Amino acid sequence: MERVSTPAHRPARPAAPGRRGHSPYAIRGAVELPESELRWRFSRSSGPGGQHVNTSDTQVELRFDLAATSALPAAWKERALGRLAGRLTEEGVLIVRSSGHRSQWRNREEALRRMAGLLAEASAPPPKARRERKVPRAVVERRLREKRHRAELKRGRGRGGGGWD
Repeated sequence: MERVSTPAHRPARPAAPGRRGHSPYAIRGAVELPESELRWRFSRSSGPGGQHVNTSDTQVELRFDLAATSALPAAWKERALGRLAGRLTEEGVLIVRSSGHRSQWRNREEALRRMAGLLAEASAPPPKARRERKVPRAVVERRLREKRHRAELKRGRGRGGGGWD
């Protein structure tokens, strides 16, 4: 049986382990995921935990409506929608699941960390275009010299050059 949490029943936000003062909802800079736009679902998980997994809703599914959000700047949102197109549902919702831990709390932290990482990577500006440079003459000459040397070595291995007789 799956449970859908509502904001009134949701526990306080989990702290990002090892990063004091850093919000786990931060994407990049001052831009954060608003708690009100995150939807959590919990269900029974497979994997480690023995009999515990048969009775506890430890698997976490985190949903974020990327298409409808107003939390991201327009340029970031457009970039993220394009780069994450294969991961989004038809409605433009990004879904992250986590079931690697025995504890629901740790799975929540993991899902949140992965969601923030995906959005940070997808909304990052494209890298600067590489400027083509002319190949230095010395490099070209060295390559041609090495090619000639290799050709001479191979020519020496051919037929008629002193065999084992």
